[in-house]
Amino acid sequence: MNQTLQELDYKKVFHYFTEISAVPRGSKHNTAISNYLVEYAKSKGITYRQDEYENVVMIKEATPGYENAPALILQGHMDMVCEKTNDCTHDFLAEGIELFVDGDLIHADRTTLGGDDGVALAYILALFDDDTLKHPRLEAIITTDEETGMDGAIGLDVSDLKGKLLLNIDSEGEGTLLTSSAGGLTATCELPLKRITKKGLKVIIAISDLQGGHSGAEIHKNRVNATKLMARLLFELREAMDYCLEEYNGGLKDNAIPRDSKAEIVIEEDEYDRFADILGGLSRKYKNEFITNEPELTVGVMKGEEGEYKVLHPTSFEKLLFILLNTPNGVQSMSSAIPGLVESSLNLGIFHMEDEKAVICFSVRSSVNSYKEFISKQLAYICEFMGGEFVVRGQYPAWEFKKDSPFREYLSKVFEEEYKKEPKLEAIHAGLECSFFAEKVPGIDMVALGPDMWDIHTPKERLSLSSAVRVYKYVEKVIEGMKNL
Repeated sequence: MNQTLQELDYKKVFHYFTEISAVPRGSKHNTAISNYLVEYAKSKGITYRQDEYENVVMIKEATPGYENAPALILQGHMDMVCEKTNDCTHDFLAEGIELFVDGDLIHADRTTLGGDDGVALAYILALFDDDTLKHPRLEAIITTDEETGMDGAIGLDVSDLKGKLLLNIDSEGEGTLLTSSAGGLTATCELPLKRITKKGLKVIIAISDLQGGHSGAEIHKNRVNATKLMARLLFELREAMDYCLEEYNGGLKDNAIPRDSKAEIVIEEDEYDRFADILGGLSRKYKNEFITNEPELTVGVMKGEEGEYKVLHPTSFEKLLFILLNTPNGVQSMSSAIPGLVESSLNLGIFHMEDEKAVICFSVRSSVNSYKEFISKQLAYICEFMGGEFVVRGQYPAWEFKKDSPFREYLSKVFEEEYKKEPKLEAIHAGLECSFFAEKVPGIDMVALGPDMWDIHTPKERLSLSSAVRVYKYVEKVIEGMKNL
């Protein structure tokens, strides 16, 4: 354990965060972390179950005097988004996250930290390990694959749970209690490709060093999508000179704004100097346009070898470029009911080309289900018009604001007692698993919270250590005060 973390630790929160970070736990690769949670429960004599989705549920019965207090569900997810910088060789499938402390901040080495949602796991394990804590029946739900469609929450059986109050620990802002979240879906367009043989000089174009970010939490910050910018570059380059496209890709996660994109084109060998001049002009133009929101934007080029390449047939290239240029992206509408809240958005998150098809993956979010469906139909229309196949998967509903929420009122009261000020009550544009528990548990009353974190889903992700401790202490007060609810 990092020496600084050991010195700052409170009730073993950072001890467990360190242990969790040592376990590879990228989405769709849940076995190791799920089994770690099971072994933890066994070692502590905690009642648990692990289901076919690798979700883990743990139960700790009420301490004396709290038998009649309402049961509390503590909820978070075990998977993390695995993003890294281009120069990082970290293997997310085999290696854990190495933690670094810089003042009050904890971060990783050129990778995502996994504070989203390692904080929830650390809190839950520390709370269940604390035999001095006075508490009602605690029911912990730790789900899988939240970041890639919430499959764990969808498949979870809650029939053995008694809790009607749920505290979701999957937010990134101390002092804010979340009261609703957007619904969403993941959609994929597959476009057939035809290739022809072309002789010429290969040139590799790379767009890099964009900010990226969570497509729910940062979508309103006008961050540039690297895949969309590359489509613009190819479009404007095509207007200036002839070339053929061999490869093109960008983005790793549908819910992360792409930070990097790469295209491999084939040109006539004697056209390289002209190409370099044109690309230099485009690079300067983009840097000037995005100097404020993307100050680190880099447009790089590498000269390849002359040879024979399998490039896109002109018709396939035009269809692909049309889709990438014309599909909507980013904020689509703002809420008229809640000032400053994004109502509907989408993110072109993953794009890659294979020999015979291109795969384009979108994450669509909206707090209005009908508009979410319209965006999906709009994408399908463009994709299918160009001869592609459109598939929707991973739909999840909105978590609607509950006007009458005694649990929210109680959390606000405890917050005022601890912080000497009122909490912010907010809706969030990102999706939360609360939406599924609202459907699975009739009458459930929920609030989401978390400590200060920044730039989640990017290698710049940071967690405030002092905030993590303060929020944990607040959760302790909430739990201990439930005796009289």
